[in-house]
Amino acid sequence: MDDYILEMRNISKTFPGVKALTDVSFKVRRGEIHCLVGENGAGKSTLMKVLSGVYPYGTYTGDIIFDGKEQRFTSISDSVKAGIVIIYQELALFPDLSVYENIYAGNEVQRSGLVDWNETIVRAGRMLKKVKLDVNPETLVKDLGVGKQQLVEIAKALSKDVKLLILDEPTAALNENDSENLLQLLRELKQQGITCIMISHKLKEVMAIADKATVLRDGRTICTLDAAKGEITENVIIKHMVGREIEDIYPKRTNKNFGEKVFELRNWTAYDPQAGRNVATDVNLHVRKGEIVGIAGLMGSGRTELALSIFGNPKGYRLQGEMLVEGKPKTFRHPSEAIREGIAYVTEDRKGNGLFLIQDIKWNITAANLWKVAGGGWINENEEIRVSDYYKKALNIKAPSVEQLVGNLSGGNQQKVSLGKWMFVGPKLLILDEPTRGIDVGAKYEIYTIMNELISQGMSIIMISSELGEVLGMSDRVYVMAEGRITGELAIEEADQEKIMQFATL
Repeated sequence: MDDYILEMRNISKTFPGVKALTDVSFKVRRGEIHCLVGENGAGKSTLMKVLSGVYPYGTYTGDIIFDGKEQRFTSISDSVKAGIVIIYQELALFPDLSVYENIYAGNEVQRSGLVDWNETIVRAGRMLKKVKLDVNPETLVKDLGVGKQQLVEIAKALSKDVKLLILDEPTAALNENDSENLLQLLRELKQQGITCIMISHKLKEVMAIADKATVLRDGRTICTLDAAKGEITENVIIKHMVGREIEDIYPKRTNKNFGEKVFELRNWTAYDPQAGRNVATDVNLHVRKGEIVGIAGLMGSGRTELALSIFGNPKGYRLQGEMLVEGKPKTFRHPSEAIREGIAYVTEDRKGNGLFLIQDIKWNITAANLWKVAGGGWINENEEIRVSDYYKKALNIKAPSVEQLVGNLSGGNQQKVSLGKWMFVGPKLLILDEPTRGIDVGAKYEIYTIMNELISQGMSIIMISSELGEVLGMSDRVYVMAEGRITGELAIEEADQEKIMQFATL
């Protein structure tokens, strides 16, 4: 008989007006790495929240069998006691506390009713060795990079005698090196007998690490694929995820007649007084009408800082050099001035900086261009609904109505709302910072198609991306950044991953 550590049988979960899960069945063998894949809104995170007690027993129907026993978790603490630990995409660490305090937060090492801090530090050191993180346990978490913070989260999970480790998009914010290190750690944890469930949109990672992969679509179980049988391939996963084959994830453009320079930087330098250093140095770049220019580079190379220095300098960098918009010198003291000149910026952090999650779709889409739906000092609600309905349909935003709260949308649909907000502004130059981070392959294809449509209408795009396949698949020309400098410029015909990485590591 197969040794299953987890069986979820006929799980159904309903929210007001939405059935998130319908009779989902899901089984995981002891000691395997099992990936859970599907489009945004397919029900992956909801299923894991049911399992971990975020949605307690009684709020769903169906059965959970874990480690041979039926479980009725009423809280996260119940699932943790049983040996289930979940790590979310948004890390739940205390930035101003030390590594050892974070690892044992809520699980303190006590002696005679008091916290034994010396023993806590010793044990934290052991946990850090397990995850191969060479840092002083007394280091503050805020002084660590995202990749190391992710390892602290895993060390925290291991400190709780975890049997089943669930990771929700663990590499979404990591560069390629940190991602590979994390995947290698999961392989080593598997050798130690720890079972892992990993939710991921990165199909190459799924193919590299999964023993099994279960596909969800529209809140239902579609299939479970077995790596040992050669079933886990990119084409097979995509077909089951989206219900159709996507022959080329990067839709081609036939018309590449670029116009005059829309935007240019000459010897552009941005000094960050808080960090006490340049975040961009002597940058020279240009973008022509109807062109997608990719900016590649490793995390920390200065790509986002460069974008912010262009978009009205909200961080207050000290700027030198020239900026030209349609050949005319410009200086922006605030993002509103950049917007008036036809420059828009879609942030990499849609939840933190890009959207108002507690507001609805129509509120978000019109937020950057309110004067167009206002008159006499009042917002014309009928016009606001008309405009937002147009973008909801044009961008295929999946929601019951434009009055749906943005915080309740999937990541892919949130990204479309963010795009819609800036499309309503009608920019000449659209800066997209990590435009498909944390969204599934079907939503990615839709975003890429929208980008091509915007280009065909005469817009220009700067696309910042950590995914080299995306840079190569969508760009007409590529700049590479390292340590705040442009280290290479490549026509797309001569660009490849090896050349980009050579420039990125200079």
